[in-house]
Amino acid sequence: MSDLSLHLFGPDSATVVLLAHGAGAGHDSPFMQAMAVGLAERGCRVGLFDFPYMQQARHEGRRRPPSAMPKLIESWQEVIQLAGSQGAGRLVIGGKSMGGRVASMIYEHVPGAVGLVCLGYPFHPPGKPDRLRVEHLREIKKPVLLVQGERDALGDREEVDSYQLPRHFQVEWLDDGDHSFKPRKASGQTHQQHLEQAVQVMARWVESLE
Repeated sequence: MSDLSLHLFGPDSATVVLLAHGAGAGHDSPFMQAMAVGLAERGCRVGLFDFPYMQQARHEGRRRPPSAMPKLIESWQEVIQLAGSQGAGRLVIGGKSMGGRVASMIYEHVPGAVGLVCLGYPFHPPGKPDRLRVEHLREIKKPVLLVQGERDALGDREEVDSYQLPRHFQVEWLDDGDHSFKPRKASGQTHQQHLEQAVQVMARWVESLE
């Protein structure tokens, strides 16, 4: 077991939303904090954590690449066990980009997980739309929420519409948003508005699972 810890937000609840960070920034990034604080303000219990490679990067004061997928999966499983030991009965798992992708790979095999939330799912690597990461998604039978920017370079609206995802997937599109949900100024939208929209959609969706 690595030295993983949960950073909890919001009121006590039998349902805990566990969110993992993306490849380049940890649980304390403005994006992850906005999601956690926003959900907590709407009555959700939220848990954030850092993958071990991110803990090491913070300790060393320099960026590190993500660990290999098996290690990331192992860490996610440890966090789920930790949440269970702290009283979580029902889980919604997911996260930003890579964090949500890893969660999606174990979701069907986590008995206590009742929902999956992917914030900016990386459908393919940047500039490589032929290298799709969707096959395992089609095997998921439980509820899924995808929140995606329309201009996401890792899966924009036109591309994702062509993937024929399962009908029970709910996809929330953020107008003109990029991979971090930022719109262009000309759109008339703001990044803060999109972050708030993402939180509102997640909170309503989590409530619908209960």
